[in-house]
Amino acid sequence: MAVWTDMGKPRGGFAACGRPVLAVAVLALLALASLLVGSSGIGLRALLDDPKSIELLWVSRMPRTIALILAGTASAITGLIMQRLVQNRFVEPSTMGTVDSACLGLLLGVIFIPDASPLARMALAALFSLLGTLLFLLILRTMPRRSALMPPLLGIAYGGVIGALSYLIAWQTGLIQALAAWTTADFSVVLAGRYELLYVAAAVTALAWFGADRFTLAGLGDDVARSVGLNPRMVLALGVSIVAITAGSIVVTVGFIPFLGLIVPNLVSRRVGDNLRNALPMVAWLGASVTLVCDLLGRLVFHPYELPIGATMGVLGAAVFLFLLLRRNGT
Repeated sequence: MAVWTDMGKPRGGFAACGRPVLAVAVLALLALASLLVGSSGIGLRALLDDPKSIELLWVSRMPRTIALILAGTASAITGLIMQRLVQNRFVEPSTMGTVDSACLGLLLGVIFIPDASPLARMALAALFSLLGTLLFLLILRTMPRRSALMPPLLGIAYGGVIGALSYLIAWQTGLIQALAAWTTADFSVVLAGRYELLYVAAAVTALAWFGADRFTLAGLGDDVARSVGLNPRMVLALGVSIVAITAGSIVVTVGFIPFLGLIVPNLVSRRVGDNLRNALPMVAWLGASVTLVCDLLGRLVFHPYELPIGATMGVLGAAVFLFLLLRRNGT
């Protein structure tokens, strides 16, 4: 669905906002702030003649900023994909058991394959998130959809069961702290050499651009998809695979960011409509920008101490989610 202007021509994405240059400038400024702000600030002048500041920039700040952009973009896009495929604006990986399943897979990997490489752990987390998501979709198909709130409520309950099982296993094996780290995003641990799996998430979510039209048509229903020659199950499998691999890589690296995949696609859809190809650029930009802002707030609120981004994003996301919910109900 495109946005129609007064001139009668459809416009989407950044064209609908008319501010592509401003959007790039905002993202660049946020990235620059992320590079300079921290428990020990880095001045622009210090970068010219202070070797320690230069080392801090390349070892910590630069990887952290790149990780924020990659994780924010990927999380927002996965939320957009699932909302189209499930045909519900209130679902995302953290409200349909995907993240909980990834954490369970990662936990079992740590217990039974303690010497596994980060890539192997990511693969195991992705496999469990894929299976968990498919099981949720199978359960959802058997439930009557009398309300738009049914899928997210079912997903939260489903994820709660998986999460309870994970905490039981973690409690028995002394891994409660590790499990908490995977479910609460924290970029303070990001250093050079410890975030590169996020490039896998970036590469996988890039496939969303090539499948954008298919996801849009699949979101209109199975009958519509079949009428134009699409196989709904194949499109669903592609979308779920993208979400599972992305969730696995993010959980393994920094922990999943709550609410981001929920609020960003909703805010963008209100502006540019439901055409996924039109929405993708804005969703990617807004996901990265919101992630940078929340991380900066976490660094500044109790400076020089930090709040994990899971806390700041949780507060912002809950407020926006409540606003969207009340607005839908006409309150």
